[in-house]
Amino acid sequence: MKEYTTELIRNVALVSHGGAGKTMLTEAFLHATGTVTRLGKVEDGTTVSDYDDEEHRRKISIYSSVVPIEHRDHKINIIDAPGYTDFVGEMVSALSVADGAVILVDAVSGIEVGTEMAWRYADEFNLPRLIVINKMDRDTADYERTYAEIEEFVHARGKRVVKVHIPIGEKQDFKGVVDIIGMKAYLGDGKQTAEIPDDLKEAAKAAHFEMVEDAAEGEDELMEKYLEKGSLSDEEMVRGLEDVVWAGEFVPIFCAAGGHEIGAIPLLNDIIDLIPSPSEGPKRVAQGREGEEELKPLDSEPLAAYVWKTTADPFVGRMSYFRVLSGTIQADSHVWNQTKGVDERMSGLHFQRGKEQLPTKVVHAGDIGVVSKLNATVTGDTFCDKGHPLTVVPPNFPAALYRVAITPKTQADAAKISVTLTKLCEEDMTLSWHNDPITHETVLQGMGDQHIDVAIHRAQIKFQVGLNFHEPRIPYREGITRKASGQYRHKKQSGGAGQFGEVHLRIEPYPSGDFEFTDELVGMNLSKSYLPPIEKGIKATMEHGAFAGYPMSNVKVIVYDGKEHEVDSKPVAFEIAGREAFKIAVQDAGPVLFEPIMSVRVTVPDANMGDVMSDLNTRRGRVQGTESERGNTIVIAHVPMAEMMRYTTQVRSITGGRGYFTMEFDHYDVVPAHVAGQIVEAHKKEMEGKEE
Repeated sequence: MKEYTTELIRNVALVSHGGAGKTMLTEAFLHATGTVTRLGKVEDGTTVSDYDDEEHRRKISIYSSVVPIEHRDHKINIIDAPGYTDFVGEMVSALSVADGAVILVDAVSGIEVGTEMAWRYADEFNLPRLIVINKMDRDTADYERTYAEIEEFVHARGKRVVKVHIPIGEKQDFKGVVDIIGMKAYLGDGKQTAEIPDDLKEAAKAAHFEMVEDAAEGEDELMEKYLEKGSLSDEEMVRGLEDVVWAGEFVPIFCAAGGHEIGAIPLLNDIIDLIPSPSEGPKRVAQGREGEEELKPLDSEPLAAYVWKTTADPFVGRMSYFRVLSGTIQADSHVWNQTKGVDERMSGLHFQRGKEQLPTKVVHAGDIGVVSKLNATVTGDTFCDKGHPLTVVPPNFPAALYRVAITPKTQADAAKISVTLTKLCEEDMTLSWHNDPITHETVLQGMGDQHIDVAIHRAQIKFQVGLNFHEPRIPYREGITRKASGQYRHKKQSGGAGQFGEVHLRIEPYPSGDFEFTDELVGMNLSKSYLPPIEKGIKATMEHGAFAGYPMSNVKVIVYDGKEHEVDSKPVAFEIAGREAFKIAVQDAGPVLFEPIMSVRVTVPDANMGDVMSDLNTRRGRVQGTESERGNTIVIAHVPMAEMMRYTTQVRSITGGRGYFTMEFDHYDVVPAHVAGQIVEAHKKEMEGKEE
């Protein structure tokens, strides 16, 4: 691949609802530009951008892949991002390093949930965008209906549409497109141009007239010329369109059929003309020594490169994908990883096209490169010059709210579990894991069941580690609500030395701390030397639970009396006596279970608000209030964690996939008696099972 400097590069994220045809459109670009000799197919697992075994198995994109395409002496880095909600982290990563978004809409299905999600994240990164009505060759494709739906959708979000393509035919007869900018018909993949068909000339003229008006809004000078002469030259029109598209005021609409390569070349032409190069794209900043610095995408500037994706492969090793935001990276040079504070050598510098590696000596400002086998670098890190430290802040990823508890399949897997989970989470910013200190389970969090399933499968295939998963336990806590006392005598005589210890104690709620242990011993009934083992026995009981198997806190214990035996009393006897006396006291102290209550914010379309609220009520939720946000309602509620375990799937099903939520721990509250009873009963049965 030849060298391309900043102004000849375009970084474009292809985003949409799952199944709108991003991967096949990428394939059409590759074939139409002569990069590949045959068109791959998703169902055969032969496409360039879906090359992972897991993607072949599921027949969907799971990971973002970069496919550089050379056209008209430009390099277009197409980043094909997955469309399914569970893999939204990959879409966020792709958009964070793009200078423009191409949003695909299926000509049959129209605007879908994933379309709205793609739009929302393109807004977050302030990206200019194009919309492509794809799959125009489908049996029930309807261009006019889909166009009208897109127009309404775009207008509702404060922008306007501009028609750039008119389809030539539809369904089985879709033959090509009329490109309104150059007023030419492009047949098939677009290498062949022709006169505009007679039946489309009027529509093309009308669209051209509207486009000139829209383009004139881009600059005062163009507006003056348009008012004076009533027209603009093609160059002026493209310049004016660039202005209004880059400013985010207008969204150009195209049409194509990726599976049959129709419209590929005219779309690439317009990506070059209407998507900004890195030097004209959205502004990028980094944290420097003196605070925030704006990064200029020039080779001569100090280096700043952001690592946006990491893949680990047992055969190839770890590969780090980065975008150079300023400066350049040379092959075999040393760069400073500012995030980790280590030096890394750029050996094996290359561009990636699907799984194919294209070696390069330099990655210019604005380009996306890959380097293999780095020691410390992970997703979210920044490369810079050691003498000019810069840190690029990673984008905000949606919180992982789907939790599973992970267990190893074998003893050998147990030793590798934490290393494997760490590797998986380094690759994917929407995965996280931790050891729960209360339930002692290893908890993995992701975006949904498919996301977790892919991660577990990846651990098995890529890292040869077998993992099982199940629903995690809720980190309940035990507590008491009133004062009580208990006493217990431990006596054991069985030949030889016996065991004897008797403990009398009181307990009471202790809201100002976790635990306090004190004594009110008088006289000689019990020597103070036995207090430490008594405390040890009580602490162990509190850690493992006195009645339901969960840790207990906020308790004060006062030992006020007891008995000892000059021969048979030993520390272990008092440890047991203290433990049992404590358990007896707890039974009379109004024992309760506390559960974690989450603060939940559910964003849903207005039409689904009632259903979501009534569903939250069935989950013992307390609605705290609502907020409005452009056609959506945000429902704010306090809901027990136990009722939110599979809410990710539920909220998607109630809202047809349009709802999403965030939640964070808020406080602990008492579990209602009827629920607590079931938990205590289940614990008793478990303990009886262990004793048998």
